[in-house]
Amino acid sequence: MTPTPPAPPVPGLAAPTRLRQVVLVAAAAAMGGFLFGYDSSVINGAVEAVRDRYDIGSAALAQVIAVALIGSAIGAAVAGRIADRIGRLGCMRIAAALFCVSSVGSALPTGIGDLSAWRVIGGFGIGMASVIGPAYIAEVAPPAYRGRLASFQQAAIVTGIAVSQLVNWLILRFAHGDQRGTLAGLEAWQWMLGVMVVPSLVYGLLSFVIPESPRHLIARGHTERARRILVRLEGEGPGLDGRIAEIRDHLASGARPAFRDLRGPVLGLRGIVWVGIGMALFQQLVGINVAFYYSATLWQSVGIDPGSSFLYSFTTSLVNIVGTVVAVLLVDRVGRKPLVLVGSAGMALSLACEAWAFSAHLVDGRLPHAQGLVALVAAHVFVLCFASSWGVVLWVMLGEMFPVAIRAAALGVSSAAVWVANWVVTATFPSLSDWNLGGTYLVYTAFAALSLPFAAKFVRETRGRRLEDMG
Repeated sequence: MTPTPPAPPVPGLAAPTRLRQVVLVAAAAAMGGFLFGYDSSVINGAVEAVRDRYDIGSAALAQVIAVALIGSAIGAAVAGRIADRIGRLGCMRIAAALFCVSSVGSALPTGIGDLSAWRVIGGFGIGMASVIGPAYIAEVAPPAYRGRLASFQQAAIVTGIAVSQLVNWLILRFAHGDQRGTLAGLEAWQWMLGVMVVPSLVYGLLSFVIPESPRHLIARGHTERARRILVRLEGEGPGLDGRIAEIRDHLASGARPAFRDLRGPVLGLRGIVWVGIGMALFQQLVGINVAFYYSATLWQSVGIDPGSSFLYSFTTSLVNIVGTVVAVLLVDRVGRKPLVLVGSAGMALSLACEAWAFSAHLVDGRLPHAQGLVALVAAHVFVLCFASSWGVVLWVMLGEMFPVAIRAAALGVSSAAVWVANWVVTATFPSLSDWNLGGTYLVYTAFAALSLPFAAKFVRETRGRRLEDMG
């Protein structure tokens, strides 16, 4: 009986041992996403305490919360250039240092201005992590697994959000439900902001044990070092030399991408760059971060006690994780575009339900029972729809949708758009909610509805395509 010959290798598929290596490397790089999520959401537990400690109104409070996003936008805009100059790992180490310093400073502020300054510094680290994580993972991942591995970034973000809410809730319990309760000489909210120093140190240490991006090394002329890393991540085979030559050709002989390379005929930019910016804007303008920055305050404003409001914030974070797992399992099976189309429809419907519920008149400072139940369910459904679609797909696509020659610069601009839109939503929500909470959610509903035709017309599927084939 003639033995069956082994099946030929499938392009882009890594051997199990190599795949495990890539998974570990991607998971370590995604630790920046954990910090991104933790730092973004931890302020949720401190909002009311900061308001009380410094006796400030809604508008001033919103600026303290949102000011970190200005740093994030700047960090995202420059991270690509920094990563191209000193390497992806060097960029990660700078972000880790900024996270660490910011967490200590935010826990020990001398005043409201000092707290704001430390939050800007932390925001700069968030912006850098938001760019370097997906870019690095996309560059080390085999094409067949790139979507799932790139999803690690969002999985780490939502895990960071959930952990921050759990830590906040535990600290609040130790402080007997008082956000300004004293624990070991510091108020509870200060501990909430200071705990982030631990994962910051872990992130910095991990950056010393993972390899540099082979594409960056080839761009800098370190071909032999890149070859060793490619063998470690993808295995050694007859096509390795051709793979290196292909990467070198698409990197345009090591030319560094610049913002001027993004120029094009569509309002001064290339069309693909506008698609990235549009996706970034829609991801934030649906109001997702209201659920993570202000959820405790939001639920308290409609009559829910502080302990329960923190618990609902945590359960929302758990739903966020579930949705992200769903997206990770589906992003390489059904593709990126179907997920965002279904997600847009689900977000629009759930946000419309929230708008209806929050438009009701409060009775004794609380929503009527029916509207309260609808608001709670719809809030969780909204987060589920977001997490299983736009939450993951945006970061996957920003890491892979742009041509190689402009990827770092285009990713920086698109990520900066995320943070600008995030700032707009975060800075305006307290004042808008004071004006009309139902109307505020109606605005978010409109953006969710508009994201559907935008994605249908302009978003191109990238599943299974090599980074060198993007154009």
